[in-house]
Amino acid sequence: MTLDAFRSVLAANPAAPLFLMLPDGSFVPEHFHVTEVGRVQKDFIDCGGTVRSATSCVLQVWVANDLDHRLDTARLAKIVALAGPLLPDATVPVEVEFESGVVSQYPVAAAEVTPSGVLFHLGTKHTACLAPDRCGVPATTGAGCSAPGCC
Repeated sequence: MTLDAFRSVLAANPAAPLFLMLPDGSFVPEHFHVTEVGRVQKDFIDCGGTVRSATSCVLQVWVANDLDHRLDTARLAKIVALAGPLLPDATVPVEVEFESGVVSQYPVAAAEVTPSGVLFHLGTKHTACLAPDRCGVPATTGAGCSAPGCC
């Protein structure tokens, strides 16, 4: 989901409760906090030698012991708006960073408006070879590079 689409869902559903569903169908506890909103840029060279860049809006989510805390869409919209100067490109994808045993980042895959509130479905990130022509790996397999001179 892009930042623009994410903002639109928040604006279209003012003061609705928020729910974050992890890829395994479990939920981030409802009393989560959004402790950071940031633009994360990764500049890198793939195993084929191509210089690449990837940018995303990352919401860091943290769970404390304050069980009465409840973030709604209006409050999250205000928090995201505070980060506006850092996020000039509304087409960047939105990801949620959450720690449950390990810190993981989940792309926001979809939003669903339910009678209980707004449910954001979180997806998974995957590694892949970005230079399959050089590595001799089919682009659709997601297999790692194994050719000489490749990662």
